[in-house]
Amino acid sequence: MDFNEAAVFVKVVDAGSFSAAARLLGLPTSTVSTRVARLEKRIGATLLQRTTRRLRLTESGAVYYQHASTGLSHLLDAEAAVTESAGEPKGLLRVTAPADLGDRILVNIINRLRRRCPLVRVEMMLIDRYVDLIAEGIDVAIRVGPLKNTTLIAKSVGHAFWVPFASPDYLKTSPPLDSPSALAHHSCLQFTPLGGNSWTFAGDGGTVTIPMPGKVVINDIRIIHSMALAGEGVALLPVYLCRSDGDSGRLTRVLPEWHAKVDQIHIVYPRQRFIPSRLRAFIDLASQELQQWLDDVRPLSSARSKTLPGDGH
Repeated sequence: MDFNEAAVFVKVVDAGSFSAAARLLGLPTSTVSTRVARLEKRIGATLLQRTTRRLRLTESGAVYYQHASTGLSHLLDAEAAVTESAGEPKGLLRVTAPADLGDRILVNIINRLRRRCPLVRVEMMLIDRYVDLIAEGIDVAIRVGPLKNTTLIAKSVGHAFWVPFASPDYLKTSPPLDSPSALAHHSCLQFTPLGGNSWTFAGDGGTVTIPMPGKVVINDIRIIHSMALAGEGVALLPVYLCRSDGDSGRLTRVLPEWHAKVDQIHIVYPRQRFIPSRLRAFIDLASQELQQWLDDVRPLSSARSKTLPGDGH
């Protein structure tokens, strides 16, 4: 029996294609295809049906995958357990996070991990799209917002609250801003995912929706942030992104009794029997760092809703 053939077959199924499995294994696609073909010939059964667009497990393939993936998992767990017990955390840790999470947060997480685990190599990918951790060989991800894949292990580390910010220079030359309805008389910098037609706020008085003219709508939060710093208007920004700006006086939180969108932040990783110590260390350190940056504001659970007229410009 060639265990390499079984391991390659499991990787092909997990990755969803021969080419994806080849990239993860560092092998030519032809080699991956040959090993799966040899496995099928040896056991006398077709395991995968190939089409131009996708692979599909046959009935025999599903049975083989169930047993082979379990056995391979046990073998990897056994090897990892022995390796980990022999010394301090080491090896490659592949991490993904949203590109707009904030440079200071991510830098602090990486630096803390390097100090605690100097033998661990970190590969961090800042990606805005949804990433399939198993198919793309990612060990752990920081995710903002609703979770899509319920098969992953998820650890909640808090909430990211979006609130209105503006620069002191902008506020000096602009009309008073003492209620959400006053935004109708301000230049508002709108982030596309928050909507181009309105902003909704929650506060002690309930929830209010403020119509927006949509004159400046941008899909990159970093540009919105830079424009707010430059005094171009009022922007809804996550508190964690503006912590240093508030401390330095470059941005001022306006309408402090109100907040807008609330995103839950999770650390997620594939389900596994044995968690490598490098992954455990990252989860602990990243959780601590993220919790330090997240705000204590809580969304109102029983807010009244209304829509206020607006004629903003």
